[in-house]
Amino acid sequence: MLRGNKELWLAFLAMIVITGLYGLVVVLTREVPPASELFGHGIGILGFLLMFMTETLYSLRKRSRRMRWGRMSTWLQFHIFTGLVGPYMVLLHTSWKFNGLAGVSTLFTVIIVVSGFVGRYIFTRIPRTLDGLEIEGTLSQEALKQARRLLALWHTIHIPIGMAVFVSAFVHIGAALYYATFLK
Repeated sequence: MLRGNKELWLAFLAMIVITGLYGLVVVLTREVPPASELFGHGIGILGFLLMFMTETLYSLRKRSRRMRWGRMSTWLQFHIFTGLVGPYMVLLHTSWKFNGLAGVSTLFTVIIVVSGFVGRYIFTRIPRTLDGLEIEGTLSQEALKQARRLLALWHTIHIPIGMAVFVSAFVHIGAALYYATFLK
């Protein structure tokens, strides 16, 4: 499972396309797109939705083993793709300003993406079937136990940071709606 890097290459390609679109907006408007205007809001909303899908859809699929919503490997690739492209779009939404709660949210987002790369590395060290089940006996039992412990430790860090990202993002969205929309 995850033998190739297809999801990483697709994410990289998507980010190149998004960067091209962003660059076009910069050239046409002669400024970095403000986070509070149409393009800035749009890219931020799409990025947040991708991040939200990253967290919720993959987690739902992991917890519902009875339902056959596709292979876990495909869902993990989706999780990695959206977990890279969504944060990249949110980074572009910032207009390169990292103040206040939005800056904290951005910092949490960068940490969760880096943590995801670490988790992906640990995950690929454990041999699995296409359905995501661990294959016993291919590694020495001690190496397999060590990889499982590392993955469990990683989960205890990655998941709470992911929750912090979404709490700060929801507060940011609420504050942005309140101050930029409702008070006008």
